[in-house]
Amino acid sequence: MANLSDTASTRALLEKYDRPGPRYTSYPTAVEFHDGVGDRQYRQRLALVDADAQQPLSAYVHLPFCEARCAFCGCNVIITPHREVAAQYLDVLDQEIALLATALPQRRQVAQMHWGGGTPTYYEGDQLARVFDRIRRHFTFTPDAELGIEIDPRVTSSAQLRRLRVLGFNRLSMGVQDFDPQVQQAVNREQSYELTAALIAEARAAGFTSINVDLIYGLPFQTIESFAETLQQILVLRPDRVAAYSFAFVPWMRAHMKALASEALPSASVKLELLALTIDAFVRAGYLQIGMDHFALPTDDLGQAAARGELHRNFMGYTVQKTPDLVAVGVSGIGEVHGAFVQNTKKLTEYYAAIGAGRFAVDRGYEMSLDDRLRRHVISGLMCNFRIDIKRIEAEFAVDFGAYFREELAELTAAHSPATDGLVTVDAAAIGVTPIGRRFVRNVCMVFDKYLRARTSGAKPVFSRTV
Repeated sequence: MANLSDTASTRALLEKYDRPGPRYTSYPTAVEFHDGVGDRQYRQRLALVDADAQQPLSAYVHLPFCEARCAFCGCNVIITPHREVAAQYLDVLDQEIALLATALPQRRQVAQMHWGGGTPTYYEGDQLARVFDRIRRHFTFTPDAELGIEIDPRVTSSAQLRRLRVLGFNRLSMGVQDFDPQVQQAVNREQSYELTAALIAEARAAGFTSINVDLIYGLPFQTIESFAETLQQILVLRPDRVAAYSFAFVPWMRAHMKALASEALPSASVKLELLALTIDAFVRAGYLQIGMDHFALPTDDLGQAAARGELHRNFMGYTVQKTPDLVAVGVSGIGEVHGAFVQNTKKLTEYYAAIGAGRFAVDRGYEMSLDDRLRRHVISGLMCNFRIDIKRIEAEFAVDFGAYFREELAELTAAHSPATDGLVTVDAAAIGVTPIGRRFVRNVCMVFDKYLRARTSGAKPVFSRTV
C-alpha cells in the first residue's frame, strides 16, 4: 500500500474515481432526511423501541460549544466566549434527557455512550458531572459499557480528566490533525506535541482504557515530509486507536472554509501518497487497518472486532457495540430508532422552544423501507469488513441477490468497472474489496446507493470528494 500512487495505473484510478461521494456513516445518508419526520413520528418509534426492553441502547450527547473555530471543522458548533450561554444549554439538555426517559419507561440500559461536539471539555468538571448525573439518574449502564468523550488538549485540564474517569468514562478521543506549525496556523489549530503527549500520559495514569487520536490528511501546506514527521510523533505516543480522515473541503457548505488557502491544498495524487504513508507507518508499527480510515492495536477491542469480522458503523463512527437503536440528545443530534433516523434542529432557539414546550426537537429524519435496510446492510458490510456474504444476505432478507441487484452487479463487473479495475472481486458467494480497493471503498458502495443514482447530473455537490 505504501506505493499506492507510484504507478500510472493508480493515477488513472484517481482521475476516474475521485469524485464527490458519501462517507456512509448512515444509509440513506443525511441529505435524504426531510421535515416529514418530527416529534410525533419519533414518539411512535420510541414506543416500539421501548417494547424491546432486553436490548440495551447506544446514546449520543451533543455539546456544541467551542472557544474558537478550527478552519477544517465540519461539525455543528457554536463559538462563544460567553459561558452563561453554554450554561443555559445544560438546563435545556436536562429537560430533554428527562423527556426521553419518560418516552422509554422500560428500556433504560445503555451499552455505548459518546459525547461529542463542539468541545465537551469547554465545560468545567462540575458541569460535565452534572450532565453525567442527569443521564445516570434516568438510565443505567451495562457492566461492559463503552463510555467515550471527545476532548481538545488545548482546553482540557488534568483535573477534568480525573473527574471524567471517576464519573465512569473509559475512552477518550482527541484531535491532533497535524503537528506541523505551518499547517496548524493555516487551519487555526495550534497545538504542540508536548501538550498532547502530556495529556495522553495523564489520561493513561488516570486509567482510561482506550485513547483515540484523530489525524487529517489533505490540509493546506501538508507535504509528504512534514506528515511523515507527524506520523512518527504519533507512533511514539502509541494511542490505542487512530482515525486518519481525508479532509472534506466543502466551502459551498461550510463558509468558514473559504478562509483556507485553497491553493495550498495537496493534489489528489499527493493526498493518496499521504494515505499510503499513513497506512504503511501504522501497519508496520503493528496496528490493524480498520475500515477505510481507522487503525487499532490488536489489543484494542476495535481491532479484535475487525479481526472477527464483527465491526459496525453508525453516526459515532466505527464501533464494536451492535445495539439496534441509538438515541441522541442535544442540538443537531442524530439518532436511529426502530428503522428511522431522527435529527434535532440545528438552531439553538428552535431547540430551546421545542424542549421547553415538552416536545422533542426533531425537525427532520427518514423512515427506512425494506429496500433501504437491505442496501444499508450491503454498504455497511463493505465499509466495515470489506466483504459481504451473498448467501447470508439472501437468507436474512429473503431475496435473490443476483436478481435484486442485477443492475448494480452489471455496473461492478462491466468493462472499465470497479471489478476490472481491480477494486473488487465478485462471485456467486461474495463481494470483496481488494487492498487497493479499500482506498476507493466509498466509490464501490456508491454503486449500491439508490438515491445517489437518482441525483441530477451536474447538480451542486453535497458530498466531499472520495480521495
